[in-house]
Amino acid sequence: MTSSTAKPLAANRAPPLLGRIRIPGDKSISHRALIFGALATGTTRVRGLLEAEDVINTGRAVAALGASVEKRGDVWEIKGRGPGGLRQCAEPLDFGNSGTGARLMMGVIAGHPMTVEMTGDPSLSRRPMRRVLAPLMQMGLDVVETGKETLPLTLRGTNELVPIIYPLPVPSAQVKSAVLLAGLHAAGETTVIEHEATRDHTERMLRHFGADVRIVDKDGTRHITIRGDAELSGRDIDVPSDPSSAAFLAAAALIVPGSDLTIEGVLINPTRTGLYLTLQEMGGNVTFLNERDAGGEPVADIRIRASKLKGVDVPAERAPSMIDEYPVLAAIAAFAHGPTRMDGLAELKVKESDRLAATATGLAANGIKARVSGDTLIVEGEGRVPGGGLVATHLDHRIAMSFLTAGLASEKPIVVDDTEMIATSFPEFRGLLENLGVKFEEPRAQ
Repeated sequence: MTSSTAKPLAANRAPPLLGRIRIPGDKSISHRALIFGALATGTTRVRGLLEAEDVINTGRAVAALGASVEKRGDVWEIKGRGPGGLRQCAEPLDFGNSGTGARLMMGVIAGHPMTVEMTGDPSLSRRPMRRVLAPLMQMGLDVVETGKETLPLTLRGTNELVPIIYPLPVPSAQVKSAVLLAGLHAAGETTVIEHEATRDHTERMLRHFGADVRIVDKDGTRHITIRGDAELSGRDIDVPSDPSSAAFLAAAALIVPGSDLTIEGVLINPTRTGLYLTLQEMGGNVTFLNERDAGGEPVADIRIRASKLKGVDVPAERAPSMIDEYPVLAAIAAFAHGPTRMDGLAELKVKESDRLAATATGLAANGIKARVSGDTLIVEGEGRVPGGGLVATHLDHRIAMSFLTAGLASEKPIVVDDTEMIATSFPEFRGLLENLGVKFEEPRAQ
């Protein structure tokens, strides 16, 4: 699928990528900073907020519900209304393409006595919401359109939420976070049980804002418990660089001969570094420098040098720590020598597009042997990519950026059918690469 205002783009072979760059702020932390700031008492000041469409839509949503959100210089200030203090809004909340913003805000709405209509763009409106709605409905959230599980939805919250103990059926930081956000407003303790660790930004930030969060490992599972009726206080937050966005620059530096690139101030939370571990296993010259702590999150500068890569097996249990990076990993794997097998990719089928199918199809269009078997993707790396193909992005920003990255080292240019959606998460993508000497071309829409 291509939008009516599609902006196709061709990526050409690039010169060596050299120097130091900084990537915009982490998207996951940016969403949460706005939401927690709105729920806190007092003022939250955020530096480094990712100013992409997805995050801005979350900011508009919390503002519509009564929080004050303003940018002063390079700092975003959120004046919160305290837990339970948000108010009814007159207009629908439009989350655009952001599944994270929509799902986390469902947890917020659940704990307020208000009725809210939530909408999104055509891509978000196809994405399933049942997994997050199910536990929230157990707690007391009402879905006005009985049985409906996709946006647009009308939700009715309550100030009488019931705490629950909820084992996650599948690993999902978004579902976990929505339940914990609802648990802030429930009387008693709400517990989420994980069988596989997922991004823990919500737990870290809840503690940063003063919530009572307890984490216990028992019998191979992780129990995250939050005490309800919490009082949150405004905090200062410095948002580190987004490791998922940095992945594209890291990939480019690995496959473009002669490259030596350092990406500054990148979040290296262990629930987000699966890709970088995999690149090191493939023989990639990837090193973490100047490791430090920033607001409760680990941060480092990442140096990447062009490397000869080999195919590897990526275990299914690593998927939660790199689920957004599999399309760009597949692109890198095409330049490796030997097969790369990626297991446990069921979650890719329900992202902005069916990323598993879109990735495999894009690889084939550019002369790369790849196949999907169930929830596994196998890329037959031959150390080179013929290129020359047109990639259908299906309105998915990560598919677009992954194949543009591959085009920087392919024998012929790789064209993606649209780039307009890149602004939802990484609007600086093209500009950063062009500053490093990359040349893109804008062909006419097909």
